[in-house]
Amino acid sequence: MPIRPENAARYPADWPAVSARIRFGRAAGRCECTGECRTGHGGRCAAVHGMPHPDTGSDVVLTTAHRNHQPEDCSDGNLFAACQRCHLGYDRDHHAETAALRRAAGLAQAMDPLFTVEEVSRAAGG
Repeated sequence: MPIRPENAARYPADWPAVSARIRFGRAAGRCECTGECRTGHGGRCAAVHGMPHPDTGSDVVLTTAHRNHQPEDCSDGNLFAACQRCHLGYDRDHHAETAALRRAAGLAQAMDPLFTVEEVSRAAGG
C-alpha cells in the first residue's frame, strides 16, 4: 500500500529492506493472511506476488501490513505479507476511523465561527 506523505517519517529508513525481507524472505512471495482480513478465504490466502489473484484475477502486488497499524513498530510479529485484497480488508476498520477523523478535522477547519470572541463578550456585558 502506498505510504501517505504525512506518515512517511513514521517508517524507519530501512523500511524497503524490512518490507522485502518479510514479503520475499519469510513469506516466500505469498500472502500470509490466514483470515484476519475477513474476506472469506479459508486458511492461508493463496495469492502469490506477480500472479493473478485467485479470487479477483488482478495482478498481485504483495505488501507488508502492520497488525497494530503503527508504522514505527516493525517487529517481525507485528508485520505480515499481504496481497492488496487482504491488506485492505485487514485495514478496513482502521481506514474508516482515520477517514472519519480527517473529515471531522477538515470540517472543523472549514467552518466559520458563528460569533467572534468580541461579540460574545459584548453580549455578556463585558
